[in-house]
Amino acid sequence: MYAVIRSGGKQYRVAPGETIQVEKLEGKVGGKVTFDDVVAVRTDDKKILGAAAAKAKVTGKIVRHLRGPKLKVLKYKTGGQYKIQTGHRQGLTSVEVDIQLS
Repeated sequence: MYAVIRSGGKQYRVAPGETIQVEKLEGKVGGKVTFDDVVAVRTDDKKILGAAAAKAKVTGKIVRHLRGPKLKVLKYKTGGQYKIQTGHRQGLTSVEVDIQLS
């Protein structure tokens, strides 16, 4: 069984007991998180989409907060002395997922 959820503007395919990294969520380590936007659910016998999938409850437990890898951003224009380089590290939250069907 798996579900497709939406969090932080992205969609994730999750299975029960799986640990995923999503964009930073509010809450402390060990706290509970509920993913309200469920797009689809797939059980062993059938696929559930749309409004019926919204009845499924996807919850999770926050395992830890971390930061992603450093990305370099470079702005460059030819013919001059214009070059700006900056970096970015995205805040992430590691969540252990659990799925319940209603």
